[in-house]
This record gives sequence, structure tokens and C-alpha cells, in this order.
Amino acid sequence: MRATTRLALFSTSAALVATATGATVAQAADGGAGNITIDKVVVNGGKPVVVGTTKAVTAKVSVTASDDSGIAETSYIYAVGPNPNFAQIWYDDGDITCVKVSATTSTCTGTLTFDPQAVTGFVGNSAAATWNLRTLVTANDHDYIHRDAAATFKVQRQSSLTVNASPEPVKKGKAITVTGKLARASWDDNKNHGYAGQPVKLQFRKKGSSTYTTVKTVRTNSTGNLKTTVTASRDGWFRYVFAGTASTAPSTATGDYVDVR
Repeated sequence: MRATTRLALFSTSAALVATATGATVAQAADGGAGNITIDKVVVNGGKPVVVGTTKAVTAKVSVTASDDSGIAETSYIYAVGPNPNFAQIWYDDGDITCVKVSATTSTCTGTLTFDPQAVTGFVGNSAAATWNLRTLVTANDHDYIHRDAAATFKVQRQSSLTVNASPEPVKKGKAITVTGKLARASWDDNKNHGYAGQPVKLQFRKKGSSTYTTVKTVRTNSTGNLKTTVTASRDGWFRYVFAGTASTAPSTATGDYVDVR
């Protein structure tokens, strides 16, 4: 049996990848035999996989396939990011479970684990990218199908956002200073660092309302800090909202209440 590998975001050579996964997985192109089909592949419910600096993150993968003889197994699910990033799970290690949907169709599921502190040589921030999901499915009559990119999904760096509105309380018509900081995970050193030069929305929700409205857009400085002023008009909550980027997940600060007198 193959040794089960969790997140394989390792810094390693192509030769080591081939050794760890087997040349068939690392080098196989699209192909197959017979009338077997892959009907649907879902990674993490269709959402990006967002990873911080300390906690392991799991992503469920499901592969639905059909053949007139029925599905025997999904042999492996192998996720490939920018070299040398990879993650893998195997049917014969018990990491993939197949459930019949009908006589001809089965859905096979497994879980990829993304742990930024699992191994020495974590490849770092280049892992924040679009990944391909490779898979091999076999049928009861030995038909098989391999797809090099049966699906794609994003791996993103986790972000965090703070807000502070002051002074509190404040007289109506006076200035309120709203500060905050946008940070994101770095997998180069497993720490959070300020995210510079990013547009962030300042929003306000008046007391008695459940809806936030955008007041203005503020850009982070070189260390990820935010600072702007607004005029005090009524009681309510201020918050900052970051929409995210291709490499970094969105985040929203918890609202800070201001008492206007």
C-alpha cells in the first residue's frame, strides 16, 4: 500500500515528486478506455481553499463518474499547484470512499488537508494560485478514465481586518477618525503581514438598521494600515470591508460602535 500523504506543499524537486506519487500520477496525460465518463467534480463546495498561518484546513473533493458496468473506484485524487506543490489521496489507503448513486453511477469522496506547518520546506506564497485536480477512475469492467485537470480550484492566503472609530462618544458634527489594518498570511514565515496598497471600503450601519452602506474607499499604506476621517452624524457602527484578490481571501472587520451626542 502507498503511504498516505497529507498536504504536499513541499519544496522539492520534480524527481522527488515522481518518487512520492509514482510516475503514472505525476506524468500521465488525459486518456482512458471504454465508455466511462467523469460527470462532475467538486472541490471544497466550489469555494477557494483559504489557508492561514497555523491551522490545518481540509477540503472535501467529490468525483461523480458513470459506466454501464458501474464504478469500481476512484484510484487517486491528486491536486497540483505551481511547482513543486501537490496534494494527494488514495483509494487503496482508505482515503477515498465511493457510494453508488445508481447501478451505473457512483460518487467518490475524499479530503485534502492543507497544513501550513505540517512539513519542513513549505513552499511559501507561490502556492496561492489556481490548482488542477487530477483523477483516475476505473469501472467494474476495467474501463478507465484519467483527467489531468478534471477541475480547477483556488488556494488563497487568509486575510484579517480590524477597525477602530474614535473618539467615543463624539459630538454631532465633529470629526471621527477611523483606523484599521489589513493583514494576510505569509507562508514564507508563517506570520501575518500588512497588505499594502489595497482598496478597502469603509461602511456604516446606523443604529436601528441591519444594513451597512459604503461611505468611501480607503487604500492601505505600505504597512497595511488604514486611516480616514468622517463627520459624526448619528449613532452607529463603522467597519472596513476588503473584497479580496486572486491570491488573498476577502475579510470584513467587526463593526465598531460610535455614540454620537
